[in-house]
Amino acid sequence: MNKFDEKIKKIVLAYSGGLDTSVIIPWLKENYEGCEVIAVCGDVGQGAETEGLEARALATGASKLYIEDLTEEFVYDFIFPTLKAGAVYEKKYLLGTSFARPVIAKRIAEIALKENADAICHGCTGKGNDQVRFELTIKAFAPKMKIIAPWRIWDIKSRNQEIDYAIAHNVPLKVSRETSYSKDKNLWHLSHEGLDLEDPSNEPQYNKEGFLEMCVSPEQAPDKAEYITVDFEKGIPVAVNGNRMSGPDVIKTLNTIGGKHGIGLVDMVENRLVGMKSRGVYETPGGTILYHAHEVLESLTLDRDTSHYKALVAEKFAELVYFGQWYTPLREALSAFVDKTQENVTGQVKLKLYKGNIINAGTVSDYSLYNMDFATFEEDNVYNQKDAEGFINLFGLPIKVKALAGG
Repeated sequence: MNKFDEKIKKIVLAYSGGLDTSVIIPWLKENYEGCEVIAVCGDVGQGAETEGLEARALATGASKLYIEDLTEEFVYDFIFPTLKAGAVYEKKYLLGTSFARPVIAKRIAEIALKENADAICHGCTGKGNDQVRFELTIKAFAPKMKIIAPWRIWDIKSRNQEIDYAIAHNVPLKVSRETSYSKDKNLWHLSHEGLDLEDPSNEPQYNKEGFLEMCVSPEQAPDKAEYITVDFEKGIPVAVNGNRMSGPDVIKTLNTIGGKHGIGLVDMVENRLVGMKSRGVYETPGGTILYHAHEVLESLTLDRDTSHYKALVAEKFAELVYFGQWYTPLREALSAFVDKTQENVTGQVKLKLYKGNIINAGTVSDYSLYNMDFATFEEDNVYNQKDAEGFINLFGLPIKVKALAGG
């Protein structure tokens, strides 16, 4: 006799082929008697992880598998708007998992509606941020759809118990108990959580074979620096080293170059939405280069007041993305503001990459607000230095008045 809702006969599962979702298929079949499980994998550039996925899904009990290519949408509708905003969560995290979830969940909701499913299931834990990101997006596109989150209702309490369950149900695994980091990979980044990383006193094993996948450690990077150029048009990267290419190809190219030089490794303890702190290691080589280059170009092309205010917007934008609130009026409004700021963020940035470091090597833009005639320390004919006296007197008047009053 099934333990849960007997009316649920068709379930669409957010499927990656990892430990959680591989175990969930037989668990759903056991606990929702006679139900059909349709697996959906959103391809956001995770590469080889999609190979053999259909065979694994069918072997564990799914009726079919959708593999949806979402890479273009991911890059142009999620990554680049966030890059243009300069949004970084808690000054370090470039939001690689955060903005991948809404694009995947949106497509899952669309397929669930097309398939006339009774419910959508995901493998997110009750401790994590992803459950919120998935479910807020599902509410935006399928507000009446029932959501099943096994981690919140099943008897399994740990990854070790998941592995036990998988072995008992003949579920093929690609991880072992010793290497079962919780990972998330896409075109933008790779995250690592769990095992020895749960203790923040442990140094990440960057030099251990198989730990890093997109980067090398700075110690293993070449002893010779490499120069690159990145071209932007209205805040969007369009070329690397003079070669014009698509957005996904820009990221792939910079992942290769940056990864070789140990660029984009982040070890941080972050504040999850649910309230606890968690420790993770992120590899974001191409994204780190793009954020750096974009910020350098904006330093030339944005006026002071817009630049300072945009920094406030960037912090809020990052929170919205991290908290799963992509499909909200506020995020859309902030994106409209950001797009206005990017009208003149066009130019080329030259960078030097060396052992985990990104070093500025020159920036040019037809929209540069930097004017050497005004900024020079040499003689000029455009700036009257005597004007500064009156400016300072007026700017400092409140301070002077307070002092005269004995305050």
